Amino acid sequence: MGLLSDPNRRRALISMLTRLNAPICVVCYFAGVAWFMGLAFEPFTLRTYMSENAMGSTMVEERFPAGERALATGREFAAHKKKVGGMPVDWLVKNMQDRGLEVFTQSFSRTLPFPDENKERYIVKGTNVYGILRAPRAPRTEALVLSAPCSPGDSNNQAVGLLLGLAQYFRNQIYWAKDIIFLVNEHDLIGMQAWLEGYHHTNTTGMSWSPLQGRGGSIQAALSLELSSDVITSLDLVLEGLNGQLPNLDLANLFYAFCQKIGVLCTIQGKLQRNDWDSVSGYSHAVQTMMLMVMKQASGRPWGDHGLFLRYHIEAATIKGVNSFRQYKTDATTIGRLLEGMYRKLNNLLERLHQSYFFYLMPSLSHFVSIGYYMPAFGLLAVILLLRALDLWVQLNTPPSTTEDGVADIDQVRHTPGVLSVLTPLVISHLTGVALYALPIRFQETAVEHFPVSETEAVVLTAIAIYTAGLALPHNTHRYYIMCVCGTEQGWRVLKLIAVLYLAVLLGCTALINFSLGFILALTLVPLAAFVTPHVPKVLSAFILVILSPACTLLFSVFFFQELQEMPVSFQDGWLLYLSVISQGILDHSLYGSLVYPLIALLVYPCWLLFWNILFWK
Repeated sequence: MGLLSDPNRRRALISMLTRLNAPICVVCYFAGVAWFMGLAFEPFTLRTYMSENAMGSTMVEERFPAGERALATGREFAAHKKKVGGMPVDWLVKNMQDRGLEVFTQSFSRTLPFPDENKERYIVKGTNVYGILRAPRAPRTEALVLSAPCSPGDSNNQAVGLLLGLAQYFRNQIYWAKDIIFLVNEHDLIGMQAWLEGYHHTNTTGMSWSPLQGRGGSIQAALSLELSSDVITSLDLVLEGLNGQLPNLDLANLFYAFCQKIGVLCTIQGKLQRNDWDSVSGYSHAVQTMMLMVMKQASGRPWGDHGLFLRYHIEAATIKGVNSFRQYKTDATTIGRLLEGMYRKLNNLLERLHQSYFFYLMPSLSHFVSIGYYMPAFGLLAVILLLRALDLWVQLNTPPSTTEDGVADIDQVRHTPGVLSVLTPLVISHLTGVALYALPIRFQETAVEHFPVSETEAVVLTAIAIYTAGLALPHNTHRYYIMCVCGTEQGWRVLKLIAVLYLAVLLGCTALINFSLGFILALTLVPLAAFVTPHVPKVLSAFILVILSPACTLLFSVFFFQELQEMPVSFQDGWLLYLSVISQGILDHSLYGSLVYPLIALLVYPCWLLFWNILFWK
């Protein structure tokens, strides 16, 4: 503290930081990137371990025997689904009742703000069917959920059959201390959203649904099951939920422990476990797995039905069966035993999962990176903004230069920046962001009437048009600069100081909620925020600013995500996928409350416009 309390030492420290500001910023940026890339290296990761004592041992004997019968039930379910052209509600109700469950249904409907062309729907109507197995050895104050979405076509029929098989087997066991809810939801995430809102008596999305007639206890944990075929080669664990939320790490540890015990091949992000961490290929594999998790988490969308449970502080994950035509095969009986073991361990919980991590990255199922390891990578990027703010503050507080006669420079004294020099671009930038957020959906009918496009195309193209129109901001506000005598050196420095501090707070808050999104935005926005001035070459700098803008960052992320999945696409297909991602982001916000689109439109894009305005300062 003596270094900061002594005025002479404080001035010397500030002088050194301002003199070496640019080199320190460059070193911090590359150090942050190197730190992040090193997180996938084994010495920097921790081995997964079970923190919850009640689930610390897998010493339970799994006896589920009815895998083939479950597959036969799945085929019967598929036949009835094809016959009625959708969810066979009556058949499901009868089968659940035959298995001794308390069966209830819930109808729901939702009108989308614009058609979802990916799934060809606009008005969604459906019915959820769920059965409750009451706990015979407890006061029925807690519950577990096993769900299987009723997907269109022939997909996921096996999951419904296995769910019914497990319901029948669980009904004959006496050790359950929690209610177990078996849920078959229609229309994937929309049906799950309706059921969760009905279960918790909330309505945050404006969906219409009938009240639930039967409820269990407070839900402690949930698993969503997705099976692609009768024969499974591996089970993939999906963790990423709404707005980048993740379940407690103990849930992933439990899945991995039972896969190891039963001998099931398990993956995360579709990547197999590798043991050659010290090799280049092993490190590359771990980096790809971790980056896939980062990209999925940054998207803010739920990557399975489990993603909506996390909003209600319910630890949940999706187990997805994959048939990749490997020689290794897993039958339905083995998967049933794995689920039986997991639910028996969750049944032992005396309290909610809380002892392990909620913020982590996983380069593999056996290793994880905790928040204490990955946040310094973001901190190294964020400190650049603080260093640049310090440099600007020193420049603004430097006394005006004097002439040989000892008289201060009249221009620097007279042309001090006023309030309008900062207020005008701030207000116009945020009004542009409000337009980007609100107008695409509101103007879709007008666009369809005047242009030969569909409603979805109208929404996306309107958003792109408003985003592009914001690039004219410096030319539109130039007249205000002249009126308020703002076009001075001090004026752009004040604006940049506010913009840099604004960006630092914005990225810091984003990283605390969704680290992956905050880190990706920091990678692109911090360099342009640090070095943009009105005195750099305009054409080259404008090109770099556009490349590092939020829209181009999203475009590059789409191609990068496809490369990580080892499914590269052409530029034309990538562009169509990019437009689809934009429309899906707007839909996710309207349907489920995803925060990524409003964050980009209302905060990140206006902040980027401030730096664009600084570049063209006159």
